[in-house]
Amino acid sequence: MVTLPSWRKKAPFQGATSEGTGVLDVLDALKGDKAGADWLAALDDPAIPGLAVELPDALDLPDVLLDLAVPHEDIAELLRLYAELTASPELMSLLGRAVAGLLWRMGEPGRGAGLPEVPAAAGAMGRCFAVFVFVAALPHTRAYHRGRGIPDDVSRRTLADLGRNLAVHRRRFGTTGLLVPWWPTRHFRGELYQLGRLQFERLRLGRRTAEGLRRAGAAVDAGDPAFGVHIPDFRGPMTPQACDDSLARAREFFARHFPEEPARVAVCHSWLLDPQLRQYLPAGSNIVRFQERFDIWRVDEEPEDDTSVAFVFGGTETPRAQLPRRTSVQRAVLGHLDAGGHWYLGHGWFPMRREPGA
Repeated sequence: MVTLPSWRKKAPFQGATSEGTGVLDVLDALKGDKAGADWLAALDDPAIPGLAVELPDALDLPDVLLDLAVPHEDIAELLRLYAELTASPELMSLLGRAVAGLLWRMGEPGRGAGLPEVPAAAGAMGRCFAVFVFVAALPHTRAYHRGRGIPDDVSRRTLADLGRNLAVHRRRFGTTGLLVPWWPTRHFRGELYQLGRLQFERLRLGRRTAEGLRRAGAAVDAGDPAFGVHIPDFRGPMTPQACDDSLARAREFFARHFPEEPARVAVCHSWLLDPQLRQYLPAGSNIVRFQERFDIWRVDEEPEDDTSVAFVFGGTETPRAQLPRRTSVQRAVLGHLDAGGHWYLGHGWFPMRREPGA
């Protein structure tokens, strides 16, 4: 194991040096970016306690990564970056602070310092720095899961979403990295769980969402517990049967492991809840059947065209004229855009007391 230094005694950042590795560019890139600079400042919050953090050694790291479903083709690059990371006291200090910030108030929805997207100028280390944060956080996350009595298979499948996100990056860009490093923070903080086809996130309703839900007929208030429903890719068809199974699992799982959070509603914020999809897809299609589970209380006014294209085609880099139109969803997304239309984010909810399939 590689033990990281103490985080409450923070060494000052040193910008890029003449080491020749370029790894310190991560620090410069973060300090030169508003979101990155804000994150670095947040890590200085005295409320964030010190934390004993370790990385696995180089011999054990491949097995740890593979257990997290990291693609085999990414292992060699991550081992190379591991050597650079562990040779840099400045980056190791940042890593420890990042882990402490990530795990601050573990299990409380919406807490923790999060993780920013490192500007592209930081190169491979910037794209992959968050991977090492999650690896270092792993023992703490697993301990939290065990403390809640969460089954090992649920823990394993939930945390394997890190590998899925690396696969998404490789499919889109052909390189090792995390496209949205802030997303797996929810998994590693004990807030989100993979339960069959769908993911369920423990939430506290914000004011705007609670107001919208009340107008739609839900008896909720701001701050009430709720579940966010997410639809990961690489998980097969989103059939009604698969969704029924996930919802049944979620009801049982959260009642058993988080009984103090009796959520009344589940919410979903997705372009898959854009009502326009019903104009293009058969009534019995998986997406339309998924929509029918929700009461859609609001549709955004700002288009989400890139989101829909990225979800269906794996990215937005290929010119639309060259994209395939083999499936009904592909034809729907592109046909609507070709006609001058746009896709929008829909916001839906359903009561958690609803029986599966209802």
